Amino acid sequence: MPSYQAPVQDVSFLLDDVFQIDRYDNLPGFSDATRDVREAILSEAAKFSEEVLQPLNLSGDQEGCTRHDDGRVTTPKGFKDAFKQLGEGGWLGLAAPSEFGGQDLPSTLARAVGEFMTSANMAFSMYHGLTQGAVAALLVHGSPEQQKTFVPKMLAGEWAGTMNLTEPHCGTDLGLLRTKAVKQADGSYKISGTKIFISGGEQDLTDNIIHLVIARIEGAPAGTKGISLFVVPKVLINADGSLGERNGVSCGSIEHKMGIHGNSTCVLNYDNATGWLVGEENKGLAAMFVMMNEARLGVGLQGLAVSEVAYQNAAAYARERLQGRALTGAKDKDKPADPIIVHPDIRRTLLTIRSFNEAARALALWASLKSDVAHRATDAKERQAADDALGLLTPVIKGVFTDTGFANAVAAQQVFGGHGYIVEHGMEQFVRDARIAMIYEGANGIQALDLVGRKLPKDGGRAVMAFFGEIAAFAKDNGGEEALKPFVTPLSNSLGHLQQATMWLMQNAMAKPDNAGAASTDYMHLFGLVALGYMWGLMAKAAADKVAAGDSSDYLKTKLVTGRFFMERVLPATATHLARIQAGADTVMELPAEAF
Repeated sequence: MPSYQAPVQDVSFLLDDVFQIDRYDNLPGFSDATRDVREAILSEAAKFSEEVLQPLNLSGDQEGCTRHDDGRVTTPKGFKDAFKQLGEGGWLGLAAPSEFGGQDLPSTLARAVGEFMTSANMAFSMYHGLTQGAVAALLVHGSPEQQKTFVPKMLAGEWAGTMNLTEPHCGTDLGLLRTKAVKQADGSYKISGTKIFISGGEQDLTDNIIHLVIARIEGAPAGTKGISLFVVPKVLINADGSLGERNGVSCGSIEHKMGIHGNSTCVLNYDNATGWLVGEENKGLAAMFVMMNEARLGVGLQGLAVSEVAYQNAAAYARERLQGRALTGAKDKDKPADPIIVHPDIRRTLLTIRSFNEAARALALWASLKSDVAHRATDAKERQAADDALGLLTPVIKGVFTDTGFANAVAAQQVFGGHGYIVEHGMEQFVRDARIAMIYEGANGIQALDLVGRKLPKDGGRAVMAFFGEIAAFAKDNGGEEALKPFVTPLSNSLGHLQQATMWLMQNAMAKPDNAGAASTDYMHLFGLVALGYMWGLMAKAAADKVAAGDSSDYLKTKLVTGRFFMERVLPATATHLARIQAGADTVMELPAEAF
């Protein structure tokens, strides 16, 4: 049976020592998140994740969800009670406004909690993750009446939320959608159409499900310019707030999926369902992007979360599994063989995963801090700079974290050998669950194109130049410190590779767009490696400062060794990505389609 222990100490080190979160006490909500409060929240989140959610992960995968003849869906045993505890514990509203029942705490803290819960049970965490995303969209674009009607119940865990974009004939190209909306005399709309791949589309966890649905109003322009967003509850709500009649939305079937079996991924049929416009007519895609961007960061976190739990189980197995002898001679002569942790290749595998996990956790929290500043700061320049960084990092976090998270789950499975292929150890479930994160919320190839085609040139390259400048300034300020040279020198070299790749794209992509398309995935991963390397630089500085002040803990020693491994063995891949980018698109595009 797999196990999980939330990395509370690592999160505390990042918040307290690396990012010094108390410096942000001038922002609303931050002064309430004192160190004691943070420790208490992280500790309780760890307990809930380890004791309630993790034990349901394997059983939930094996049981899956069931659709009944009347369209009802039941989730795996234990999920309903766990969701009730989630709502009663206030976890859904950790960072939400207090006027709707939230706690107004930093979203950075909520993001850390989200990692714990996702590692413990990814399929379960999707139900509340999408609910929080729907709340975010309603808080930005919903009317005061919509916010008052829906948000408090969703934050309390009494109602859940979904996102309805994909249709059988269109996924990424939402301009092709066919779901239609017909305006009624009372201002509502009748929604008709079919949506597929809707996570949590029907379930027995909550009394109601609040669907956010994109559709085209009759007579609207073609393409994405004619998309509107609607809120469509599963059960209609009476004037007094009580639940009324069932709306015209039903589950046609549950998708039979490779993984995340505990989440009910549904085909939803809308048959003159009553819905209400969210925001303005034909401006629905912009409204939905609030939820999509939240979801993309959440999906990126899934890549890290699965990588972390897969690593923990692989490391535990490597310490226990006896197989062969160390190359330098028997380490445990009283036993018939040594544990496989003595083998360099096993250690290489584990350190590759671990060094990613710790840097990715830092980058996720760093991005969350940017989000908090963008939404809470009073200074316009601070908000703009934070929003620039967040927009630049979103496709990187989504694409790089999930690509690497899946690869790490496979590598962790490999540590188990044949036992990794057997269900009881749980490793094959991690592989299956991790795979979807590379696909949904915009396939990773789309994330790479978004980074290269939209985010780099946006505002004349303002965001990327600020990012380059920040890393260069860190290298300049710390390059003279002997303890940091193993970090600063490789980081500077890789930053140079990223700058060269960016310049090459500027010079070669405008006249020949295929160069950008052929380079995009390598550029995304090159960018991600530099961002992760920068996080290692920040962590190394914080750790070195604590060591210099007299802290000789094993935690800090391990942190610095893990970071040096990343700099020596992982970060040099930026040179390979640069070479691929500079190769251009000629051979990629040369063959005719029929040759494939």
